[in-house]
Amino acid sequence: MMRLTASFWVSAYRKRLEMFNIPCFVVRHGDDMGGAVLIKLNTLDGQAVVYQRSFDLASDQRIWVVLVEGDERACDEAIGRQMGFDPDLWVLEVEDRKGRHLLDEEGLG
Repeated sequence: MMRLTASFWVSAYRKRLEMFNIPCFVVRHGDDMGGAVLIKLNTLDGQAVVYQRSFDLASDQRIWVVLVEGDERACDEAIGRQMGFDPDLWVLEVEDRKGRHLLDEEGLG
């Protein structure tokens, strides 16, 4: 299966969120070709969830898993640690009080 570049995936994801009026901001612009992507879902109540893409060996699929969740400050600290490990990392912040991120929709895995 052909893999999309990171910048193309980010653009497509942001466009999909835009269709549902869900704000998304590029907090950190990573490597255009192959940078990993973290999604921080900010529910605007002091809480957040950070998602990272992983590979599920059982299903042979790429899936989104929770890296950390809870207090927004703790989530930001975890993202900061990840940025220290990976200079090519993208970080996107999605803001939605309803907790929508659309990562479970077709084509976003």
